[in-house]
Amino acid sequence: MVNARTYPLWRELAMSEDLPKEALKTVIGALCAPPMARNGFDAQADRWREEALKEALPALLARTSAKRLRGQLLLHTDERTLAALAADGTVTVADVPAILRHRRIWAGLVSALAWHPGQVEAAIALLPRLSYHEADKVIDEWDPDRYTRPKNAAPAPPVPPELFDAVLEACLTPLAAYLLHPEPEEGWEALSTYPKDWSLQLGGRTGWAMLARCPQRWAQLTAHPSLGAAVQHLLLDCAETQAFQEARPHAAAPAGQELRTDPAPALSEDLLRACLPALCLPELADLPHARVTARRSLHHIAQRVYNNPRLAGLAADQLHATADALVARGQLLSWADKQEDDYEFDGRVLRLAEDLALLSANPDHLAAACAQLARLDQPAVVSPTSSRTLRRILGNSAPDHDRPARLLERHWEHRRVQALSALAANPHTPRIAVADVLNCLHPAELAWIAEGADVPDWLVAAAAAAEVPEGEADGVVRLLDDEELSKHPEPAAVLQSWLDSPATGEILSRSEVYRAVVKSRYRTLEHLLQIPADEILAGHEPDIALQILLERCGRSTDRWAALAAAVTFDYDDQEITFGQLLDSLDGAPARAHTS
Repeated sequence: MVNARTYPLWRELAMSEDLPKEALKTVIGALCAPPMARNGFDAQADRWREEALKEALPALLARTSAKRLRGQLLLHTDERTLAALAADGTVTVADVPAILRHRRIWAGLVSALAWHPGQVEAAIALLPRLSYHEADKVIDEWDPDRYTRPKNAAPAPPVPPELFDAVLEACLTPLAAYLLHPEPEEGWEALSTYPKDWSLQLGGRTGWAMLARCPQRWAQLTAHPSLGAAVQHLLLDCAETQAFQEARPHAAAPAGQELRTDPAPALSEDLLRACLPALCLPELADLPHARVTARRSLHHIAQRVYNNPRLAGLAADQLHATADALVARGQLLSWADKQEDDYEFDGRVLRLAEDLALLSANPDHLAAACAQLARLDQPAVVSPTSSRTLRRILGNSAPDHDRPARLLERHWEHRRVQALSALAANPHTPRIAVADVLNCLHPAELAWIAEGADVPDWLVAAAAAAEVPEGEADGVVRLLDDEELSKHPEPAAVLQSWLDSPATGEILSRSEVYRAVVKSRYRTLEHLLQIPADEILAGHEPDIALQILLERCGRSTDRWAALAAAVTFDYDDQEITFGQLLDSLDGAPARAHTS
């Protein structure tokens, strides 16, 4: 056992040029052996040992050629230090077997080894040991000191072209292999209603991090015999998106200059044409679960056209035929009533309408998409009660925040009319199918169309002519504070009208309605009994329920126990009202506690 106080001595011995070769084994053993105290392992002393070893390591490795002794030193060295030693040539490919006995390979070591021309081939041979999502880090971490290197220090060598090519191939190969055999992954059935697009699969195997580094080679790579399809998919999915992100202003423009907002296209027309074989996801056309795969494929293709609008002209026939085939294969326009626990139902209908508006030229399909929009539930448009917080947020910059169209957007409830406007803009959509939907819209949705900047003129005129049901006015549920309620002859009736409104059935609005009722001094017990129990018990006003529960449960231990059992509901449990909760306590016998 080495005395912890002697570590500085062993460090100085290790770094001394006069240390004889015969002493290396002893010095290395002393610096590598964990210190032990009378009561067991000494963590503080071990930190001192690690610091001493780290300082002495370059000198020891430079003087030690025996594999066993070098392996002992490498075992006690952290990854960052090993990579730094590999970069300066102290650790070489000959040490890799010893390193791999105790560690898996990492990108930083591969990069450091490849700094030396004679080791590039060996470094490339290590790439298959990296997971596919780590391979690009070999290039990304090529120069880990680029931000901290002193001005007078030598720069990192350039990346060897053969290493770059090998890493590029390693990053693209997993996606290329998936496209050859695109079988659903384990757990597919559980994802059958997943609302997202195919990026769950394609993005997980992306080589974009490497492909983005060599735009000058994109045209050549799209024609690669084994990687070309993967390159085409990645360019369609990622190139324009990254160009837009890079063009976003990160700082104020210099005086007299405008900020760049619309970037030049990342893909030329020739490149887009080269990517057309991958545009409509032909590799995924025959996957099982047709209803799900067709919907997700259609949405992914639509996103590509949205990101690359020129595709709508370059591949119009291809897109129209694919949209028709996917609708037929997945039976996407067959209506199924909304299930109570299907929270993604509206989103699927809206995405389908938007995707068909962009891709389809089939009047029957476009008319059916309009009909589906008409069958969606009405939005719940609520104007919140006035509050200091709201005034502080809005200030004087948004005096029109209470307009129906603005209120509709507040909870993203304008999606239906937005999709309808997109369908109306498609010249193949029958206008009568769009006009039929107008009769089903909420007044606030009609107001949104009237104010829409990208809405076709004929649709604006049709919406203005649509009749609003008598008594609905603008269709907004306006929540009032008590000062405003006091001017009404029957404040309690106003509160009841809020609870009876369709807004209380919409998840984004109902809490606002319930909160306004609970906080009003005009509320009655009858109002509270209609509100969900968790809004009363778990809200910000627990004292409201306190007196009611004290009176209902009294001195009955059974009722208090029944209350404790009743309030263990979770988020996914069936919602019960406060009245139902109180009624459930009545089933417990009124047995008083006796001491």
